[in-house]
Amino acid sequence: MNLFFPQVCEACNNALSDNELVICTKCRHDLPATNYHFENAEAVKKVLYGRVKLENATALLHFTKKGTVQQLLHNLKYRGHEHIGGFLGKWLGTELQSIEAYKQIEVVIPVPLYKTKLRKRGYNQVEQFGKAIAKALDAEYNDRVLVKTIPTKTKVFESRITRWNDDGAIFKLSENTSLKAKHVLLVDDIITTGATIEACATELLKIDNIKLSLATMAIAD
Repeated sequence: MNLFFPQVCEACNNALSDNELVICTKCRHDLPATNYHFENAEAVKKVLYGRVKLENATALLHFTKKGTVQQLLHNLKYRGHEHIGGFLGKWLGTELQSIEAYKQIEVVIPVPLYKTKLRKRGYNQVEQFGKAIAKALDAEYNDRVLVKTIPTKTKVFESRITRWNDDGAIFKLSENTSLKAKHVLLVDDIITTGATIEACATELLKIDNIKLSLATMAIAD
């Protein structure tokens, strides 16, 4: 099959060798890893400083326009290449296994898609990422906790009043009783302004005694 339909690197489109999966060795080496969970634990938390309280936060890769990471996320979100999410989740999950703060994670929750977008795309691009991290941390994966109630075209919503008005909240809790006093990891593909994460975190932090941490595939520079 590889003779006629060779597997190619999701970053550079060159053919993969027999021992390579998803990304070729060169691109894997060149990907701009942040190493925030090892060296700069406050970097991602600063994006949301004063907006939501996070126990821990990290992002796997640096995102720049027209860069390799943008190519990866484009293939993941718009070309049906779900396995990219699993690859990145396994990578990050393996690293988080060695960090005491993340060993306490009990539940992994993805940022949800609006129902029509989920039907159209056929999958949530964060699902395989979250499941791989949950498996690495021996945690539960639960995609039923948050529901997106309003479709949005951009990550920067029109106003904070709209985002947190009780009648027009973009995200709502649908299940929370089992999460009381749990340490939850919220996962998403990319953090830019932090508006999406803030809206989700605001809902999750309504749960009694919950501890909330964050992990994303990438962070926009």
